[in-house]
Formats: sequence, structure tokens, C-alpha cells
Amino acid sequence: MKIVADILGKMRPLFEKGGKLSSLHPVFEAADHALFSTAAETENAPFGRDPLDVKRYMFMVIAALLPCFAVSVYFFGWRVLLMLLVSYAAGGTVEVLFAVVRKEEINEGFLVTGFIFPLILPPGLPLWIVAVGIIFGTLVGKEVFGGTGRNLFNPALVGRCFLAFGYPSAMTGTWLEPGSGTWGSLFSRFYVGTPEAVTGATPLVLAKSGKLMSALDLFTGRIAGSAGETSALAILLGGMFLVLVGVASWRTVLGILISFAALGALLHSAYPSVVSPVWFNLLSGGILFGAFFMATDPVTSPVTQSAKWAYGILIGAMSILIRSFSGYVEGVMFAILLGNICAPLFDEVVIRFRVRRVARER
Repeated sequence: MKIVADILGKMRPLFEKGGKLSSLHPVFEAADHALFSTAAETENAPFGRDPLDVKRYMFMVIAALLPCFAVSVYFFGWRVLLMLLVSYAAGGTVEVLFAVVRKEEINEGFLVTGFIFPLILPPGLPLWIVAVGIIFGTLVGKEVFGGTGRNLFNPALVGRCFLAFGYPSAMTGTWLEPGSGTWGSLFSRFYVGTPEAVTGATPLVLAKSGKLMSALDLFTGRIAGSAGETSALAILLGGMFLVLVGVASWRTVLGILISFAALGALLHSAYPSVVSPVWFNLLSGGILFGAFFMATDPVTSPVTQSAKWAYGILIGAMSILIRSFSGYVEGVMFAILLGNICAPLFDEVVIRFRVRRVARER
């Protein structure tokens, strides 16, 4: 956030009276207030408060997800927006019901869960299955643990995992071919039900038969896949924003990508017919989306800095192993859930080690 604050500070003279953009001063002040003004003021000194509260944190994540959402709509049509609305409606209902029963305020945490969930699903998935998945993820993945901030697992991944086991045919047979031409699928037919043009030819499926898609298609997103995971460019734009503003831990992201790439390179050199090249594995599937948006969830990831490295390394290594040697073509979902399980253990090891070191120094 300090980088963004410094940029706004340098731009402020342009928007103040006498500046070239003084007519846009209200817009500038609104942006500054939304990003950095605190939600509450302290009555006693010190009066300084960190402006990155829960609501603003969620706003940052949603802003970072917008490039992925825009690309998904461009390539797969406005049905992705309908999936998002269903996700918010179904999951939000569960959130509201539990808030009423517990007599608590509705937490903003679901705003991110509800936004991420349709982006990690096949864009041709029936809407009722989207609703079932987000309800299960919100209920079992979060509310049974006590709500936002108390869950052990990422709720969106819990919902997707449930759909992968409960509706395998729908989850593997409702991929859509990306739109071609200048306008992509922006003006294609709006499907409320299951679209007619579906395919199972995702890059990872094709790779199992020895066919690798071009790096350009993988980078831009003109491929079949989960709605928000196809474009490496969009993911990097949003992901780097999260890292720069301090919302996503760069240690976790680097740990995942380095271990994934390093182990992938070793496995490819040893089993070239089984393991695809590193560049292909990095640009395909959900590894980039998972590294930036899923594994960095502050509730389900470690707190200590050293543990974040171990957490990231575990997820990256398990992702490439599951992808290469199991019956699943993708392993990021299972690897992150495994990392969620191990996160408290990593923190415990780091804290105990530091306590013992301090005790010895005394």
C-alpha cells in the first residue's frame, strides 16, 4: 500500500487548485478516501490506524480479479457474469442466514469468495451446479468453523473440490471454446442453460496426448479452461497488483512458482514423455491463479514469514507431482488444500524454533 500512497502523494498537486487536473479533484479525493481513510477513528493517542481494514482488503482483491473477469467474459461470453450473480446470490444467502442466527454483522469476506468461485469453474457448467458448489463451500468450508477468519480451508476450493467429486462429468465436460475474432464472445448467444459448444480439449488434457498449445495462446487466454484461469497476462496484472500493495505475500507466491518450476524442470529432464516443459506448465492450468489469489488467502495461509516459504514450496511441489503422476490433469486445488492443513503446523514449528533460540540467547 505504501507504493500506491506514494504515487497518489506525488500526483496530488496535479489535482489541487491550480493543477492541470484540478477539475477532477473530487474524483482524486474519492479514490484517496476509498484506499487510505480509516473506517474508525481512535479517541485517544496514538491516533494513527492502519487503513487496510477487512472491507478495504476485500476491495483490493476484487479490483485485482477484474482483469481475469474481463478476459473471461471476452473469451467465453456474458454467461460468466450470470455465474457470478448466481454465486453471490446462493452463497450470500448462506452468509446472511448464519449472520442472522448468530446475531452478528454480515462480513465482507464472502465478497471475494463469491467472486473467485465462478472464475475457477468451467464456463459452461450448469448454473444450478454453481449454486450447489458455492453453498457447500460457504457452509462446510467456512460457516461450520465459525465464519470469516476462523476457517481452516479456502471456502472456494472446498466448493470446487466437492463439485469435482460429486459432479465429475459436468466438471470435465463443460469447457467452452474461446471466442475468436476481434470481439471474442462478447456478442455471442447468451446461454442461461448449458451451452451447445462444449469441449474437453483443455491444454492440460491435450498435453497428455503430446500436443502442446502455443505460448501466445496460453499467455493471452485464447484456450479452453476455467473461466478466470486461462489468461496468464490477466492473472499477472492482478496478481502483481496484490503483491505491490501488500495484500498477497510475495514469499508465498515465489515459493510456489520456484518449487513448481524447479521440480518441473527436473522431472521433465528425467521423464520428458510424461512431464511437459516448464514454460507450458507455468502458463497452463491454474498454477498462476492459485499462487496469486488462492494460496495467499491470509486466513488459511501461515502468519510467520519463514512458514510462508515452506507453505509455498509445499504447494508448488505437490502441484507438479499431482499434475504429472496422478489421474488428475491438474493438482493445484488439492495442493493448496494440503497447504491449508499444514499452515498451522509450519507456524508452530517456526514459533517454537524462535522461542528456543531466544531462550538460549538469554
